[in-house]
Amino acid sequence: MQMLLTLVLLLSWMTHTMASPPTASAPGDILIGALFPIHARAKVPTTYQPDLSQPQPAVCVDLNTARVSEALVMIQAVEEANRSEALTKLGITLGYHIHDSCSDITTALRASKDFTEGISSTKSGASNSSGGCQACGNGSVCTQSVVAVVGASFSELSIALARVLTLELIPQISYSSTATILSDKLRFPAFLRTVPNDMYQTRAMAKLLSDNLWNWVGVITMDGDYGSSALDSFASEAAQKGICLAFKEILPESVNDPNVNSSIRQAVQSIRSNWKAKVIVSFAKAEYMRQVFEELQGGPAEDRVWIASDSWSTNGIELAHIDFGSIGKVVGFTFKSGNIAPFQQYLRELRRDVYMSEHTNMPFMRKFYQTVDPDKATAILLNNTASDSVFSIQMAISAITQAIVDRCAKRNDCKTPGALKPWQLLGPLKRATFEMEGKKYSFDKNGDVNLGYDITIWRTSRGSLGTFDVVAEYHSVNNSITPTSREMRSQLHLFKDVVSKCSNSCEPGEMKKSVEGQHTCCYECINCTADHYSNDTDADQCLSCNASIEWAPVRSTSCRLKTLELLDWKDGFAIVLLTLAALGVIMALVIGVLFLWQRNTPVVRAAGGPLCQIILLSLTGSYVSVVFFVGHPSSIKCKIRQVLFGLSFTLCVSCILVKSLKILLAFNFNPSLQEMLRRLYKPYAIVVACMAVQVLVCTVWLVLRSPFPVRRPFDSTSMLAECDEGSYVAFAVMLAYIAVLALVCFGFAFKGRKLPESYNEAKFITFGMLIYLISWVIFIPVYVTTQGKYLPAVEMVVILLSNYGILCCHFLPKCYIILFKKEHNTKDAFLRNVYEYSQRSSGSLGGSTSLGTEEKTNSQAFTISRMSIYLPSASTDTVSTEATVSQSTQGQVPKPRLRRTFSI
Repeated sequence: MQMLLTLVLLLSWMTHTMASPPTASAPGDILIGALFPIHARAKVPTTYQPDLSQPQPAVCVDLNTARVSEALVMIQAVEEANRSEALTKLGITLGYHIHDSCSDITTALRASKDFTEGISSTKSGASNSSGGCQACGNGSVCTQSVVAVVGASFSELSIALARVLTLELIPQISYSSTATILSDKLRFPAFLRTVPNDMYQTRAMAKLLSDNLWNWVGVITMDGDYGSSALDSFASEAAQKGICLAFKEILPESVNDPNVNSSIRQAVQSIRSNWKAKVIVSFAKAEYMRQVFEELQGGPAEDRVWIASDSWSTNGIELAHIDFGSIGKVVGFTFKSGNIAPFQQYLRELRRDVYMSEHTNMPFMRKFYQTVDPDKATAILLNNTASDSVFSIQMAISAITQAIVDRCAKRNDCKTPGALKPWQLLGPLKRATFEMEGKKYSFDKNGDVNLGYDITIWRTSRGSLGTFDVVAEYHSVNNSITPTSREMRSQLHLFKDVVSKCSNSCEPGEMKKSVEGQHTCCYECINCTADHYSNDTDADQCLSCNASIEWAPVRSTSCRLKTLELLDWKDGFAIVLLTLAALGVIMALVIGVLFLWQRNTPVVRAAGGPLCQIILLSLTGSYVSVVFFVGHPSSIKCKIRQVLFGLSFTLCVSCILVKSLKILLAFNFNPSLQEMLRRLYKPYAIVVACMAVQVLVCTVWLVLRSPFPVRRPFDSTSMLAECDEGSYVAFAVMLAYIAVLALVCFGFAFKGRKLPESYNEAKFITFGMLIYLISWVIFIPVYVTTQGKYLPAVEMVVILLSNYGILCCHFLPKCYIILFKKEHNTKDAFLRNVYEYSQRSSGSLGGSTSLGTEEKTNSQAFTISRMSIYLPSASTDTVSTEATVSQSTQGQVPKPRLRRTFSI
């Protein structure tokens, strides 16, 4: 629709009107066009004439002093360029045609005819082959065309002007139009600008809002290309930062629109009703903001913050009379500026009398001096000069100058009017590198010069606007805002007290829950559930903890490591068990030394001789295995503890099995079987065979599925560090094998439980194995049902009971005899005890059968001979015993003399 209107108007002007006269002009070899909104608006004729024979232009009203200053910037920049060494060396001078757009699209398009008509006359054939401007038919003279245009100020005007200038590829450089659409080189190939586009400005605004935690803001913008583009860009950037728009008020593009007042009132109503939106972003014109502020002032003081776009951030004169005490603070985004001292000096040197002549080439200056106090004219111009506009306009002239120098240095016909075509300057202009205040600049691929933004705070005194303080800089390269000084940093912190949110912030430990049908910025705060946390303000969701090793209470701000439960070295129960294990080791070592010292005595020989040392050594290993059940489980610990116990206790029970078998051979078999059993009785071979089976079980266990450390969740706040036995089947087989050996020992020993009291080895074996079996029978259900860190302690207790049962039953009685009953630890005492036992055995036998004296005597002799296997002999393999039993001479049986030899 906009393009259609543009083309219709353009066609109408070409056929019905001539170009409007420039507001200011100066001759030169090369002309530069310009368009400034010297007047604030264009007054449309109030009378509609349907029979009007030709278009009637609007009347420009309300002289804009700030824009007057901008036109003077260009004039001063052109004059400085003409004095430059580069142009002087080429002998070229620049001229200008400056038009007044009156802030109106229609008026701006009328002025565009002046920029294009010179080219049109040349194309019609009115010029010579060189392109110069020569005399045309009927004595008329061709109009000299411009090679580039500076302007317009507002984006909507620049867009309309660019559509016309693009037809002839006339370079256009705007000093303040920021609409993103103008960076599209397919639609606007000849448009350039010395400022960033709105995408960077809206990104900078969103960054400022996010840094101050403002997520509930209002937006005021205008209809048309600029306003729509700015709103869309800001909404997109805000959404990425989690910022919501409380309201969007769109004002008419033209100040002459009849709906302006109603739109202003509607915007003010939205501002007042959305009282939580303390921050308002505005892309509107300064005139609109003046009317909005006038409607708002007079009320109670507000802590609002107004974010001003470049369209009104430096227009303080328009808003000078506003009472900002009831309005709030204004933060502006302005273009980068430079040193304006030379231009200020230029303004001070202006002479009023030069411009009051009717023949002046700057009629707008005559009007300016007519409307202000002559004594205050210079001060007014100085106060209305925006440093960023000065820098941007000077940069545009510098770029054009450099492009002309680059082009004309290669050709010598630039002094010929019309020889340099606008499209011939477009390429050098895009590639130009120009210098400003010692720094070099150039256009990017979109035709923009992106220097970032200055962030200003409007300083007020007693409610009235004073000056602008540049407090920070926005860097578009890395999307960052940095204060200009430490003092300015404190100025930025003043806004930290302003809260602009739909809902209060959710604290760490809470999460936002949006209400259905509302903005995401409007929410309620709910606590994070157990095992979840949030450590940021306004968290969108609670994060879950690693349930295997972490936990968190309700409304937690972080996960906590679960307490590691294990049977620690400092645990009281562990200390008691370890103490008992240490005591057991000491006892085993002491007994071993004692038995080694008394190794040739009947008691030690009767206890098993060398086998006792093996049993004590295995018990020591079993006691040591207890240590590996305490402390932090490791792979080595988990593998050693069960295997060490299994092998140690298997060795112990194997030796006891040999002792039990020896008793069985001596007393519980038919004498006719003695010779065969004697050949099978190989003590150490039996021990090795028994051990080989357990070694095989443990090896298979370790190779296929060995024990390993593991951490398992124990409860909501703790985890258990323990050993997983890997294969519980192998674990059970290992224990079951020991139990089978113990049962065999128990069976063999039980049959020989009636040996002499002093040397009854079978009775002690029976008790020891009974303690072991009872302990492990109790262990199985307890182990299966027990959980927690004391599970290893259950097995430790059973191991200690088993060890102490064997140690106490097998060795302590013998230690007692060795130490305190030495008279019983002799061969004679042993024989006497055997003889008494044989007498009892014979008596028992005689009471049940009728035996002769000789048979009784033979029974005694056989019993004695079998008991003699406990006595020490000349060698370890053969026990030879000669027992002589003498009876009293008072009428008793004659004493027999028996000799029997056993190879054990």
